[in-house]
Amino acid sequence: MRQIFALVVALGLPLGSGATEAVDPAEVDAVLEATPDAITGDVPEDAAEAEAGLEFLDAREVDVREFVWNRRIIVVMAETPDDPQFTRQLEALRDREAEFVERDAVVIFDANPEDNSALRQVLRPRGFVTAIIDKDGEVKARRPAVRSGRELMAVIDRFPTRRQEVLERLPSGR
Repeated sequence: MRQIFALVVALGLPLGSGATEAVDPAEVDAVLEATPDAITGDVPEDAAEAEAGLEFLDAREVDVREFVWNRRIIVVMAETPDDPQFTRQLEALRDREAEFVERDAVVIFDANPEDNSALRQVLRPRGFVTAIIDKDGEVKARRPAVRSGRELMAVIDRFPTRRQEVLERLPSGR
C-alpha cells in the first residue's frame, strides 16, 4: 500500500510543483506494469483484512478462543434463521462492513439453539440477542434487540482497547 501511495505522490509531485507538462497515461501504465511486485508484494496485514471484508462465521464452526486478543466479536443469536430481528441485525452489519473491519471485528451468528454452541452456553440468550466481545475475551455489551451499525460502532469506540488502538494509529491525538 505504501508503494502505491509513493508512486502516486511521485507521479503527482511534478504537477503540484507548477510543472506545465502533463503526465501521459501510457507512462503511468508503463510504470505500473514495470513494478508489479511493488504493488502486489508486501501488503500490510491491516490492508489485506480491509480488502477481505467483514467475516460472517457460523458459531457451530468456530472456536472463539482463536479471536482473543486479535479481533472483536459481534455475536448475533436467534431462535431461528427466519427471525426478522436476526435478519435486520445482519443487514445492519453488512451496511457498514468497512467500518467494522477497521475496528477489527468479526461477526459470529447462531440461529440454531438445538446445536448448543459454546457461545450459546456462555451467553444463554432468551430469544434474540446481540452481544459484543472485546479483544480481551470479555462480553462488554449485550442487548435483546436490534442495534444499528452506528450504535454498535459507538459501543466499540468506547472500549479502552479501541481507544488505545486509535491513539497508537494517530499519536497526534494525545
